[in-house]
Amino acid sequence: MRFAFVTDELPRPGSAGHLALNHAIVDWLRIGGHEVTVLLTRPRLHWPVARFALAEVAGPEIGTWRDFVFLKNPAAAMAILARQALGRLPSGLANKLQRKMGRRRYRGVDAVLGAFISPAQSAWCAARIRRMVPDAILVDTIFRAPLLREPGLQDFNSVMGAPDLFYRRHRAMSAAGYRVYPPSLPRELEAELLSAGKAITAIQPDEEAEIGAMCPKQFVGIATLPALPCPAPPGQRKYPGRLVFVGSDTLPNIDGLRWFFAEVWPGLSALHPGVTLDLVGDCGAAIGRLPPGVQRLGRVKNLAGILHRSALAIAPLRVSSGLKIKILDYARHGLITVMTPESLQGFAADADAPFIVASDAAAFSREVAAKLAAGGDADAERAFDYVGRHYNAEASFSGLRAALNIPANRRQSPDAANCVPG
Repeated sequence: MRFAFVTDELPRPGSAGHLALNHAIVDWLRIGGHEVTVLLTRPRLHWPVARFALAEVAGPEIGTWRDFVFLKNPAAAMAILARQALGRLPSGLANKLQRKMGRRRYRGVDAVLGAFISPAQSAWCAARIRRMVPDAILVDTIFRAPLLREPGLQDFNSVMGAPDLFYRRHRAMSAAGYRVYPPSLPRELEAELLSAGKAITAIQPDEEAEIGAMCPKQFVGIATLPALPCPAPPGQRKYPGRLVFVGSDTLPNIDGLRWFFAEVWPGLSALHPGVTLDLVGDCGAAIGRLPPGVQRLGRVKNLAGILHRSALAIAPLRVSSGLKIKILDYARHGLITVMTPESLQGFAADADAPFIVASDAAAFSREVAAKLAAGGDADAERAFDYVGRHYNAEASFSGLRAALNIPANRRQSPDAANCVPG
C-alpha cells in the first residue's frame, strides 16, 4: 500500500515524544512493505541539511538528494544556524536573545502548542497528494487538519492523529497563569478539527474514549509508541545515585523541572548526599542556572547508553495530557520512574508497573531517596515485563492498522535494532 504522512518536522527518535511516535509509525509501515512519502509542511530541520533514509520526503520549501533533505530557502537555513549558535551560549543569554529574536506572533507567549498549516502549504500538499493517489493520508495532529478540507482529498481514506488533547493542555497551562499560543483552543474546535479525518488515532485509552464522544461519527482507535525491551549490554553497571530526565524545551517539561529544583532537590540532597541528575535533550539549555549535581547533556546520539547507566528516572510534570513517551523509553531500558500523579496519566493500569507515584514534593524526595538506597536487581525485568505486555507493536498499532485497512502481517513489527535511539 501507499501512504502520505503529513507533518511539519522530520520524524526521529530520541528528541521529542511526538517525533518518536511519528518515526515509529513510518518505520512500522516501511517494515510492513508499504511505501510512505513524508510531506513536510514547514522547513523545520535541526540543521540546513539532514539525512533521512526511512522514507521519501517532499515539501514546499525543501529539496532532496538521495537520502538527504535540505532547505531551499537561504534565510531559513541561516535561521537554523543562528538557533544552533544560540544553543552554545550560556543559557540565560541564549534565552534573552531568543525572546528578542522571536517572531511577532509568538512574542509574549510562554508556550506554543502548534502552528496551523497555511493555505499555501495546504494547497501544495493537496496537489502532491492528488498526484500520488495514496491508499490513505495520515495527518499527525490537528494543526495540519485543514489540509483534509482541500478539494478532492475527501475521496481518500484519511487518519487524523491525536497524540494529545490540546484543549486540555491549553486549559491547564492557562489556568496555571501561562500565556499560550494559539490564544484560544476550546474543546469544540478540537472536535471539529479531529473530525476532518475519516478515522482518528488516540495515544492512550482515556483519550480514545473522550475522542469517541467528541467525534461520534468517526472510527477511533489506538496508536501509541511500541516499547521494545532494550536490555543493557553484558557488564554494564548502573551508577549509584544517578537520576535521569529526558525532555524537550516545552513548557510542561520546564515547569516541572523548575518545581523539582525548587521544592524537591534540596530535600533529596539532604536525604541522599551525592545524588546527581542528567538532563538530556533541549530542556537543560532552557532552564538557566542549575543546582550542584545537575548537568546538561543536551541532545545525545546514544540515549540507551545514558539510560542503562542511570539508577532511576524522574517525571516531575505538573501539567500533562496525552502520554509521556519518554517514560515508556525509561521502562524499555529497564528503569523505574518516580513521578507525579499527572505524569502517570494514560498508562496501562498494572500493579507491577515500573512507576512510583509521589503526590507532593516531600513524598517525591522520600521516594527517590528510598529507591536509590534500596537499589533493585529486579527492576529491569519488572519494566521489561510491563512494556512487553502492554506496549508491544501489535497492541500499540491495533487501531491504526484497522483505520488503514492493513491486514495482519507477522513481518509488520518494528525492528528490535531500534534499541539505540539516535
